[in-house]
Order: sequence, then C-alpha cells, then structure tokens
Amino acid sequence: APLAGRVYGRRWLVLLLFSLLGFAQGLVWNSWGPIQNSARLAFGFSGWDIALLVFWGPIGFAPCFFFMWLMDKKGLRVTVLLTSSLMVLGAGLRCVPVSDLEIRKKLIHGGQLLNGLAGPTVMNAAPFLSTTWFSPDERATATAIASLLNYLGAAGAFLVGPLVVPPPNGTSHLPLVSQSNTEHIKDRIEAVLYAEFGMVSLIFSAALAYFPSRPPFPPSVAAASQRLSYRRSFCRLLSNFRFLMIALAYAIPLGVFSGWSGVLDLILTPVHVSQVDAGWIGFWSIVGGCVVGIAMARFADFIRGMLKFILLLLLSGATLASTWFTLTCLSSVTHLPLTTATLYTSCILLGIFLNSSVPIFFELFVETVYPVPEGITCGVVTFLSNVFMGVLLFFLTFYHT
Repeated sequence: APLAGRVYGRRWLVLLLFSLLGFAQGLVWNSWGPIQNSARLAFGFSGWDIALLVFWGPIGFAPCFFFMWLMDKKGLRVTVLLTSSLMVLGAGLRCVPVSDLEIRKKLIHGGQLLNGLAGPTVMNAAPFLSTTWFSPDERATATAIASLLNYLGAAGAFLVGPLVVPPPNGTSHLPLVSQSNTEHIKDRIEAVLYAEFGMVSLIFSAALAYFPSRPPFPPSVAAASQRLSYRRSFCRLLSNFRFLMIALAYAIPLGVFSGWSGVLDLILTPVHVSQVDAGWIGFWSIVGGCVVGIAMARFADFIRGMLKFILLLLLSGATLASTWFTLTCLSSVTHLPLTTATLYTSCILLGIFLNSSVPIFFELFVETVYPVPEGITCGVVTFLSNVFMGVLLFFLTFYHT
C-alpha cells in the first residue's frame, strides 16, 4: 500500500456517470405510480397492475448477491456496464409498438423487471465507489451524491409524469372519457417512455466509452487495504449483532417509505387528492431529502463520531411527521383538518427526514463492519430494505379488494 493516497480529478466524472445511471433507474422505476389514473385508461391497467409495476423494483433484488459478488471480483466497470445494458433493454421493451394491449402490458412488465435488476448496483455501489475514488474527507459527500441521485430520479418521475401526461377527464368515471382523450393520453405516455429510453441509452454509451474500475493509485490506506473474502464477509455480517440492529433501523422505515412513495397517487386518490398534487407531494419530499442528505453528509465529513446522534435526530423527526400525517388522515376520529397544506407539509417533512438519513446510514454501516467490502455490506442492507418494500407492495396489490 502507498504511504499517502492520491486522488484524481476524473473521480468527479466517474461519480457523475454513476449518479446519472442511478437517476435514470429511479426515474424508470417510478414511471407508473404518479400517472396511475392515466395508465389505467391508456393501457387498461388495473390497481393490481400498478402496484406490480412498482413491485418489480424489490423483485429485481432477488439476484442482489450475484451483483455484489461481481462487483467484489470484477470491479465497477463490468458491473456498471451489465447494469446499464439491462436498463437499456428494459426501457426498450416498454417502447415496442404493439397494438395488442395484453402483449403490450406484458412487455411493459418485462421492461420494469429488467430495470429492477439494475437496482442492486445503483443502490449498493455508492460506498464502494466513494472508497475507491475519494479521500476520507470527501467520502460521505460522494456516497450521499451517488446514493441519493437514485431517489432524485424517482422524484423526477413525480414531476415529469403528471406534467406531461394529462389526467383523465372525470377520473372517477373512466367509462365516460372520450376516445380522443384516451388516444392523446396514450401518446403522451409513449412520449415519456421514448424519452426515458433515449436517456438510458445515452448514459450506457457514455459508460461504455469511459468508466474505469479503479484509479491507478488508491486515494487512501483504507482503499488499498485487503478486505475479507465473500464467504467470511457474510459470516462477519450475520454474526455482528450491532450491524443487524442498524440494518433493521435502516431497512424498515426506508423500505416501507420507498414502496409507499411509489404508489402515493394510488393511496391518496380515495381522499380526493389529484394526480398532480400527489406528484408534487412526492417530488418535494424526495428532493428535500436529497438536499438535506447531502448537507448532512458534508457535515459528517468534517465532524466524525456523530453519526448515531444525527440518525437519532432524523428518525425522531420522521416519527413526528408520520404521526402527524396518520392523525390527519384519520380526521373522522381525531377531527383534525385534512387539507392540501397539511398533506404537503407532513409528507414532505417525512421524506426529508427519512431520505436524508440514507448516506449517514451507509457511512455507519461501513465503519461498523470494516474490513468487510462496502458493496457486500450495503448489498445486504438494501436487500433487507427491499424485502420490507416488497411486503408492503404485496399487500397493496389487494388494496381495492
């Protein structure tokens, strides 16, 4: 190992490419939830279909441990190229112009599954990338940017979908919608699908042209040190009670909130919240979390040893915000006013507190179980998080029955 680490200016380009990949994956994953009323009309989707389209995200984490092994053995370049090629294929399947709606629905579901298979890399590799390319005083910030851009992509879907795709006229009485309105909505949805396919293809081309596995010299002694093997890493993680407790503290709230955000329009429609309003609520809750999360990570870079205290503050705020939202929705019992302002405020605060905790959690995981490789550590945690997301979405598939 070298006596002193060395950082390269190209590290920011590597971070940008990876962050854009995560942004695109989050955008494609959350395409359907914010426009679920329009998608039902244009493609004949049911409430079960909408929940399943979001559910393909956590299902895509089934081969999570393969991607962790690939990143540990082959490096970032091979893993990123495989991930981005799956995303290109998935986005392309959703654009195949088939007139038969049943076949088209199957192609869209297949495309969402392939995009879900990219989830393990874009959500797990951020700490591995930051350790490989960045110095210790930049590591938390790089982790925050790389991990939170995936959430920002999901937020972008809340903004793009409702603004580009018009809601049906008389959403509560879909049979009364005119045929011309149906065709217009379908055309707008397909325009979004084509645009997303073009963006994913461009990112794949850039990664293919330039995305190195590692720098010529490591940025720190920690990056150059020998890590545990794949098998020993799992034994270390599963036998570390402290790690398991932190993993549960991350997986339960973040997993449930991610799934809940993906079908926010489906949940808020019965209380007469419009598709556009639900989109703005989801957008600002995630954007606020990303901004605060990067600021928190930068703060953690300068002040070490306060990760637990920061997390306790964030989770306390999330508890209060979610309690406020719940009591507001139970207005018949609590007699609290259910207004757009209270929905906006409580949901946005909940998103800010929870999403901003992600990079702090990742740093705490890496420090707790060092020298377990970062990709394996975060892979186990995000897999557990997606299990809880899957449980929520599984029950939401029966939401209307």
